[in-house]
Order: sequence, then structure tokens, then C-alpha cells
Amino acid sequence: WLGGGSRHSGGKQGQGGGNEQLKFTTSDSCDRIKDEFQLLQARYHSLKLECDKLASEKSEMQRHYMHKQAEIVKRLNGICAQVLPYLPQGHQQQVLGAIERAEQVTAPELNSIIRQRLQLSQLWALALPLTPLAGTGLLLLSALGSQAHLSKEDKNGPTTRSERSKT
Repeated sequence: WLGGGSRHSGGKQGQGGGNEQLKFTTSDSCDRIKDEFQLLQARYHSLKLECDKLASEKSEMQRHYMHKQAEIVKRLNGICAQVLPYLPQGHQQQVLGAIERAEQVTAPELNSIIRQRLQLSQLWALALPLTPLAGTGLLLLSALGSQAHLSKEDKNGPTTRSERSKT
């Protein structure tokens, strides 16, 4: 406070000056608080817009993901339908039963299965140099093979004849 020295002299002018200084400081502080509030409000508004934009992008990505999943399901059903007649009768019944069970799997169950498969494949990758291949499950091997095939396809580009002819 600049008016503090005048207060010690005991004059009225010094005390009045101190009050004016106090009023100025309070008014100035209120203006600064108001400015900061407006800045925070503008920041909040921009963050809200960004959040809305990200939510919209997330929804679009989920729609795209679901579309891709539907395409994958359609292709897998086609492959199963093409291969099924070539299997022995006993295996055909097993495959049909597996397809029926697969059609009844819910999204949370599927996520749980995927997590388990990833954990198994990671354990398998760690144990591979130590143990022989005998005794492993066909499903685990097919999962590992499909992962390897997908990574190979990503590196090498399209693998079907129709995809090669397009490039």
C-alpha cells in the first residue's frame, strides 16, 4: 500500500488516500477476476467444442468398425459355406454346431475371448522355443496362423487374385 506512510502521520488526507488506493485495488482485482473468468469461459467453450468433435469422430469410427466387422462375418460365412461340403460328415456336424454357437456370442463375451486368445498367444510365443508343438490346440494354432497371415498380408499388400489385379 502506497498510502501506508501517510497513515502514520495521522492526517486525514493520508487515510483518504489509503481508502482510494484500496478501492482502486479492489476494483482492479474485480476487473482482473472478470477477465480471467472470461478467458476460462472461452477455454471451456473451445474444450467443449473439441470434446464434441472427438465424440463425433468416435461415433464415426465405431460405425466404420462395425461395418468392417459385418464384412468380415459375411466373408467368413462364405468361406465356411464353400468348405463345409468337402468335410467328412462328422466334421460337418461339428462345424455347423460351432457356427451356431458363434452366432450366439455376445460382444462382451467376444471381447473376453479375444483377450484370452491374446494372452495365450503371448504365452505361446514365450514358450515356443522351449516346448515341442505336440499337444497344442488347433484353435490356438489357427489363431496364431491367422495373426501371422494378417501381418504378412499387411506387409505384402493384397493376396487374392482380384485384389492383385486392381493394383
